[in-house]
Amino acid sequence: MYYVTRLLIGFNRYKTLMNELEKLLLLPNRKIIVALNEINLRETFENKVFLFMIEESRGAAGGRGGGSGHRKIARITGVTCEFDGTKKIFDSIDQEIINKFEIPYSAVAMDIKLSEGNDYVVQGIIDPALIESYENVIKNCSNTKGLNNGIGNE
Repeated sequence: MYYVTRLLIGFNRYKTLMNELEKLLLLPNRKIIVALNEINLRETFENKVFLFMIEESRGAAGGRGGGSGHRKIARITGVTCEFDGTKKIFDSIDQEIINKFEIPYSAVAMDIKLSEGNDYVVQGIIDPALIESYENVIKNCSNTKGLNNGIGNE
């Protein structure tokens, strides 16, 4: 009985932590997602996901030619997903640090599977090489002033 109870508690903790990632993904503001693997919140998986939150000015027309205004990344959040849940590995609003990340503006529509099994479309890309470059940026930032500015393990 102990093992079954412990297993259920672990599963409920996993679902709760996965819901934290799901909440970030479902935020109403525009975002670009970069993931190591396909995002499926219904199943246990290992993944790394970076969310680039876009701040748009009035008249930005999506930040593409023809519109006035601008589009910039206001926040970057990085999350690792493992069997025991998610862990925030990076979170910054510091433009100096954000500028060190390669932003995949060419990202396309990407389907993700939400925890209840529904499909949800985001602007994103699956790119292991970009994830590796982001890990290097985080490593370099944590060796400088960044740790006190919202970078690192929380």
